[in-house]
Amino acid sequence: MSSRRLLKAAAAVRQVVSMAILTDLKDPRVRDVTVTHVEMTPDMREAKVYVSIMGDATRQDLSLRGLQNARGFLQSKIAERIETRYTPRLRFIVDMGVKRSIEVAEILDRVLAEGKPSAKQPAEDAEAGDDEADQEEEHSEPPDHDSPNDDEPAH
Repeated sequence: MSSRRLLKAAAAVRQVVSMAILTDLKDPRVRDVTVTHVEMTPDMREAKVYVSIMGDATRQDLSLRGLQNARGFLQSKIAERIETRYTPRLRFIVDMGVKRSIEVAEILDRVLAEGKPSAKQPAEDAEAGDDEADQEEEHSEPPDHDSPNDDEPAH
């Protein structure tokens, strides 16, 4: 079988499952679930359905159990809408990619916020700049008296 056919079948399964979860599934445990992608086995008898579930770990476990219990219902929806020799057996897997990307974005926001100057910092920098100018004056060399000054008349 071509990988193109597997990709099309996976996309069709993803669409059917996500719409069935959204519109047909009445289980109160299954909320805030997004089907991220589907992987089909080469014989198209099994499908790994990757889902992103918003909430903490207990909320994710509860939703995952609800999906496992609704597996037969979802498989019957696939059988109604997609013509295949075998209806794929669904296996739900929590996709942590979305959650990890949100965590990375939060970390980046914190790091970038620490790098930005605050309202107090520019005033402190200005004071530091004055101190640096004073230090430069103290360390500068005395003027050379051998060279003619522009203020004194030439002899």
